[in-house]
Amino acid sequence: MRVAVVGATGLVGSTMLQILAERNFPLTELIPVASERSVGNKVSFNGKEYSVVTADTAIAMKPQLAIFSAGGSVSLELAPKFAEIGCYVVDNSSAWRMHPEKKLIVPEVNGYMLQKHDYIIANPNCSTIQMVMVLKPLHDKYGVKRVVVSTYQSVTGTGQKAVQELLDERAGGKGHGVYPHPIDLNVIPHIDVFQDNGYTKEEMKMVLETCKIMGDDSIKVTATTVRVPVMGGHSESVNVEMKNDFDESEVKELLSNMSGVVVIDNPAEKAYPMPIYAAGKDEVFVGRIRRDYSQPNTLNCWIVADNLRKGAATNAVQIAKYLHAQGWI
Repeated sequence: MRVAVVGATGLVGSTMLQILAERNFPLTELIPVASERSVGNKVSFNGKEYSVVTADTAIAMKPQLAIFSAGGSVSLELAPKFAEIGCYVVDNSSAWRMHPEKKLIVPEVNGYMLQKHDYIIANPNCSTIQMVMVLKPLHDKYGVKRVVVSTYQSVTGTGQKAVQELLDERAGGKGHGVYPHPIDLNVIPHIDVFQDNGYTKEEMKMVLETCKIMGDDSIKVTATTVRVPVMGGHSESVNVEMKNDFDESEVKELLSNMSGVVVIDNPAEKAYPMPIYAAGKDEVFVGRIRRDYSQPNTLNCWIVADNLRKGAATNAVQIAKYLHAQGWI
């Protein structure tokens, strides 16, 4: 099986290579793809070195699978070209997420929706993925009515330049303009561009993607997304109003039984999810589970996940594993 990784030299792309190796994905040939300026550079995978090639070269090599992490404009241009040769595309950008004919997939939540003819499959936004992993069992049992979420998002979500900016500022140097304000010793309530409605594009992604993944447009979502000087993963404070009442112990049991979710919730032992703990792990961690006493049928919780892994690369590889399990690749 020939597998192309488009954007292989980036932060998410390199994590995809790592997870393909960790999960023993049954590829026989890796095709790392990047921009013209990276062509000829070497990428290490499973003890071998592979030369970076252009997208045109990759398409000519006829891969069965292409995993994209190269930005929306690149995906809009190249994903159909790969799909035309019968190559399945799992795209990590926002390009295809809200396309009415493309599936938006978190395998544990809605993987069953995939069909053999789905040659372009969208990987959701990182902050949406970890939230719907927790919402899914709650919605199935109690019916989710409304979600209020505030995020605390790692600089790794912006890329390698943002990580370096944080490190440089922390060392006493100046930033490089990745963010509109200093990020070290600061939080910035601004991720992606502002929309006409006053929300940012990142916030609207969470609103729209949640309904699509959950398959229920009646779920009301409002979001505030914030960049924080952290590198381990994204955290979220989530308030969930449900149609029916719940028992807290039953909620914890439901979440503990959800594949890919780990409950860490022991206030007496100061045990709760943190990005420093989630870093490098594939699970979604949830804790601080408690009733909201200000209104009926409402729950508060705290959700943390490594945004480069389950929030991006791991989810994409899980989709690829699903395609392989079905015998489509």
